[in-house]
Amino acid sequence: MPLKLTADTYQAGTPKHQAELFYLQKQIQTRTPMVIVLEDGEKIEGCIEWYDADSIKVRGKTKVLVYKQAIKYMYKVGDQG
Repeated sequence: MPLKLTADTYQAGTPKHQAELFYLQKQIQTRTPMVIVLEDGEKIEGCIEWYDADSIKVRGKTKVLVYKQAIKYMYKVGDQG
């Protein structure tokens, strides 16, 4: 199931915000290969290394810092996007 990140649409501490933080932390801990689909359709594949309120760092072929605003959705490699 794709995850839609919503950097500006809800307040910190809300259930949706907590769910996003839990999901990202789990993917970091398990080093799950992810596909991040950007708003322009570009796909970035790699493992999430860290995140903050506005961005995530993805390590694939290269390291990429992606602003959450630019992310359309993300999913685990092998799942349908």
